[in-house]
Amino acid sequence: MSDVSVTKDTIPAAEADALVALSNVNKHFGALHVLQDIDLTIARGEVVVVIGPSGSGKSTLCRTINRLESVDSGSITLDGKPLPAEGRELARLRADVGMVFQSFNLFAHKTVLENVMLGQIKVRKKDKAEAEQSARALLDRVGVANQADKYPAQLSGGQQQRVAIARALAMEPKVMLFDEPTSALDPEMINEVLEVMQQLARDGMTMVVVTHEMGFARSAANRVVFMADGQIVEQATPEQFFTNPRSDRAKDFLSKILHH
Repeated sequence: MSDVSVTKDTIPAAEADALVALSNVNKHFGALHVLQDIDLTIARGEVVVVIGPSGSGKSTLCRTINRLESVDSGSITLDGKPLPAEGRELARLRADVGMVFQSFNLFAHKTVLENVMLGQIKVRKKDKAEAEQSARALLDRVGVANQADKYPAQLSGGQQQRVAIARALAMEPKVMLFDEPTSALDPEMINEVLEVMQQLARDGMTMVVVTHEMGFARSAANRVVFMADGQIVEQATPEQFFTNPRSDRAKDFLSKILHH
């Protein structure tokens, strides 16, 4: 068994089964060049954690993968197909790319169960009974099964974020994007969300996670991507990155966050 994992680790992501591929991607907001010549390939089943100082382009990178942000040049493919620009194809893409944001974005006037059923019925065209069964199983998986009939406002932030994860998973996505999913949470709720994400990683979900949680990066990531000023400065295994960063930018960043 160990032999298998050794070979998997030694195959560069590009040669393994590439699920998401960004090639020479550029993005401007006015005069600000927020993504500069980004090349990044994420293999099926890989957990990539993107870290870096504020304003480095991490969230924008994450949002280009499901076209919440368009790019000025370069290409992005999902499972070998270029991202569609608009219309029905785009809705289908968004179903394949689950996204969990800083804010939970749940529908306030719908129950927790209805929130997790909605996309399955509307986009995946499941019938109600099947959608409900799947939603209940997922709420159980993220540890909030007993909250199914409540409304989002009745839940803690940590519970709402776990519902948001269940809602994204309900679409059976090929990849999950997490854009600073714990940064709006009180400290005591952060771990309950990270635990759900850890479990997803163990279950083999392909994940791109923008986060400030270095403990999660160390324990759950296959690869850490460090960004600064709109560029990928370096990428390495968590072990390499945290013990022996190569670039001055990364050394500086780590010295500021790990010693305070």
